[in-house]
Amino acid sequence: MKYSASKENYIKAIFHLQQELEQVSTNSLAEALETAPASVTDMLKKLKAQQLLQYERYRGVRLTASGKKLAIQIIRKHRLWELFLVEKLQFGWEEVHDIAEELEHISSSKLVDRLDEFLGFPKADPHGDPIPDMQGRIPALRQSTVSEMPESGFGRVSGIGDQSPAMLALLRHNHIALGAHLQVRKRFEADRSVEIKLAGHPAVNISEHVAKNIRVTYENNPQ
Repeated sequence: MKYSASKENYIKAIFHLQQELEQVSTNSLAEALETAPASVTDMLKKLKAQQLLQYERYRGVRLTASGKKLAIQIIRKHRLWELFLVEKLQFGWEEVHDIAEELEHISSSKLVDRLDEFLGFPKADPHGDPIPDMQGRIPALRQSTVSEMPESGFGRVSGIGDQSPAMLALLRHNHIALGAHLQVRKRFEADRSVEIKLAGHPAVNISEHVAKNIRVTYENNPQ
C-alpha cells in the first residue's frame, strides 16, 4: 500500500522516538515534527485506523508490527539515497539529508533494491548510521564516542550523532570524516573539551558537545 509523504514522516518520527521513549506522547511527536498537537492527534487517528500504530488519548502511541516494518523501509530508502548522493554525485555529507527526505517517499521497491545492489549492499550511510537490508534487518554497530575514549586512546570515526548541517560543516572543516583515524591527546577539565590528533593533520581542540557526537570504534595505534 502507498502512503502519503506526511503519513510516512509521522511513522518514521515515531520509530525514532521509540528508540528513546517507552511510550511516545502527542507532545513529543508534535515537537519532533514541529506541528501543533491537535494536528498530531488527527493524524494518529488516521494511522490507527490503518493499523500502523496503537494509540489511546493521554496514553501515548506505539507502532504496530506493520508500522515498524514501514518505518524501517523508509529509513532504508533515506540512508541508501544519502549514500548515493555522497558517493556517486559528490554531495557533501552536510547537504544530503533534505534531498533524501524527498527521495525516501519514492515507492518503487524494485528501484530501492537496485540502488542497494548498485551501491554494493552497504551496511552504513555517510553518517555512520546502519542501513536496513531487504528483509528489514538493521546491522548492530558497536560504537563508543570520543568523549568516552581514554587519553592516548586510538579510534576510527564510525558515525556522527548530531547530523545538523552546522555540525557536519564543522567536522568537515577539521578533517573529521568517516574512517578517519584519531587519537585523544588531552582532556581539559575546565570546559571538558578534548584535544584530538587525526592522521595527517595537526592536533585540534573540540568541545564536549562535539566529542559526544563523534562515534568511534576502538583500535590499536594504526601507525
